[in-house]
Order: sequence, then structure tokens, then C-alpha cells
Amino acid sequence: MLIGVPKEIKNHEYRVGMVPASVQELTSRGHQVLVETQAGAGIGFADVDYVAAGASIAATAADVFARAEMVVKVKEPLAVERKQLRSGQLLFTYLHLAPDLAQTDDLLASGATCIAYETVTSERGGLPLLAPMSEVAGRMSIQAGAACLEKSRGGCGMLLGGVPGVETAKVVIIGGGVVGSNAARMALGLGAQVVVLDRSVDVLRRLVSEFGTQVQTVYSSKAALEEHVLSADLVIGGVLIPGAAAPKLVTAEMVKRMKPGSAVVDVAIDQGGCFETSRATTHEDPTYIVDEVVHYCVANMPGAVARTSTLALNNATLPHILALADLGWEEAIRRDAHLANGLNIHAGQVACKEVADALGKEFVPFRTK
Repeated sequence: MLIGVPKEIKNHEYRVGMVPASVQELTSRGHQVLVETQAGAGIGFADVDYVAAGASIAATAADVFARAEMVVKVKEPLAVERKQLRSGQLLFTYLHLAPDLAQTDDLLASGATCIAYETVTSERGGLPLLAPMSEVAGRMSIQAGAACLEKSRGGCGMLLGGVPGVETAKVVIIGGGVVGSNAARMALGLGAQVVVLDRSVDVLRRLVSEFGTQVQTVYSSKAALEEHVLSADLVIGGVLIPGAAAPKLVTAEMVKRMKPGSAVVDVAIDQGGCFETSRATTHEDPTYIVDEVVHYCVANMPGAVARTSTLALNNATLPHILALADLGWEEAIRRDAHLANGLNIHAGQVACKEVADALGKEFVPFRTK
């Protein structure tokens, strides 16, 4: 198979779909890999590194899209990239379609087969291709939130961990999954007070087992959510419904009543965000203020630590890339029901129920032969 790796073009996105080590795994099996020039330069991988791994270098993204049978990316294709997809081509990347009608319509029109990292599942019921970036984003959310509390950023001028004799900040984390547990770990490390809300008692038990009484765990009723959000200095939104749009748990009215100079970091922004006041931002212009509350809603947070993120992501995606290349996508998903859950778009139809429900589209499940 000929696998193409274009350079990412989203704002300040330096991650790359495959590192040279991943390319070598494919070329050693007889596959061809075409990498756009400078695709990995932002994280220290030069064209010569890819050539040494057996890849060919393409002068433009257009060359990659025109020739590749499978395109491997990191972020969802932007409009200019979507126009280059074609019928019968396979796209393997993060898509986050539920809040993105324009992208969904373009992918449907392309006729391409699109498998989304974020809906591939595992035997344990997790999301193994999303988990590495959730780990990164969870840890980064505390760094970003701490900066948002600085006075120069519009915050209240509070140090997250305080100093002796001065109270620490209260960090409220909505969702105790991969994002939430990693955010809690970082916030505790900085000395903050940490409250995690979740609707799963099993998740709360796991957090207690991991962190003991250092973290206050609270069942996420509407009353509890409002109480803790309004008393928080920093709120992290880490709620995820696989494939679906994130629920708007924190309303605009609640944000209006939050403490002046407090901050929110919406890690769920890729799926539309869990704050009613959230809108996607970029690393170039990451924050805005609503009702004296600083909002950080960067849609590709892990891109800020692109080398770590790329290596972690490749560790998770490579086995699936190899399966898709070795077997072809139909046979690969026939053999692996968890990879099959990643199929979002095929031949002009929506093959993921959560995406179809979110966008009012017809759900047409793909039947393997």
C-alpha cells in the first residue's frame, strides 16, 4: 500500500502522522510511504530522517493526497485538504465530527473512507488512540489554567499552589477519566486544592484509590456541579461521550456567577466544549474573557508539546496503521471490531451512530463481508 503523510496545517500544529521509526515499520513490510517535505521538521525530524527510514519525499501536500491510498494525519482535515480527498481513499486521523457539520458534509461528498482515532475502542472499553492525547491535554490543562490566573492574562492574580501563609487555589475538574485524572495529578503536584466531579461512582472510587484523600471526589449532580464551579478558581472541563458532542454542563448563567478573575480550560472543545460560553481558540490566540472569567479553549492543546505528543500518539496508532496497510481496511475492521468502531464515514454515508445523531444525519452501519 502507498501511505501518505502530509504536513499538518492547523494553527501552530507541529505534530506529524508518522515519525521515521513508524515509517520504517511499514517500509520493512514492503509498503511505500510518501511524506510531504518538512512534515516533521517542527519536532526535529528532517526529510533525511524519513528517507533513511525508506520514505519518499513529496514537494507538496497535493502530491501526497493525489497518490496515497491511505492518508495518515493527526488533526482533522481542513477545507483545503478535504477538497483533495477522493472516492476509495482511506483517511486515518482525529476527526471529531459531532460538532462539525461542514467537515462531515465535505467528507461525505469526497467518497473517502474515514476512520477516526477518537472512536477506536479497546477490549477494556477505553479509547486507546485518544488516551495519549487526553493524558497530555489533562496535564497541560493545569499549566494553561495556572497561566490564565495570572493578572496579566486577565486572571485574579493567584498562584495555584499559594505560598506558606497564603491559601491555595481551588481547582474543580469535571470528569474523572483520563483527562481528569491527569489534571488532578498535576494540580496536586502544584499544591492546589482539587475537587473532581463525575457521574460514575466506579470512577470516583478509582480516583480515591489512586490519590487517597488528597482529592475530594463528588458525585456530579446539578446542585453539586453548580456549588463547586461557583467557588472554583480554576475549572477544567474533561467530559467525553465517545463520538458525540460534549454536553454543555456549565451554563452561561453559571459562568456569569463565577468568581471574577477565575478561569476555565475546556479540554472537551474538540467535541464542541462542555461550557456554554466556549468557542474554539488557537495557540496563537488562546484565551478570551466572558463575564470576567478567562476562557482557554485551544482545540489542539497537545500540539504545544508536539514532540512528546507525536511520539505518544504513534505508539498507539502504529499497530492499527500496520493492520490497515497489511490487510486493507475492510479486512482489518472485519478482524478487529474495536478498529471497526473507528469507522465514521464510508462511501458518502455516516457509519458512526453518535455522529449521525449529533448532526441529524442518517446512520448507515457498514456491514463487513
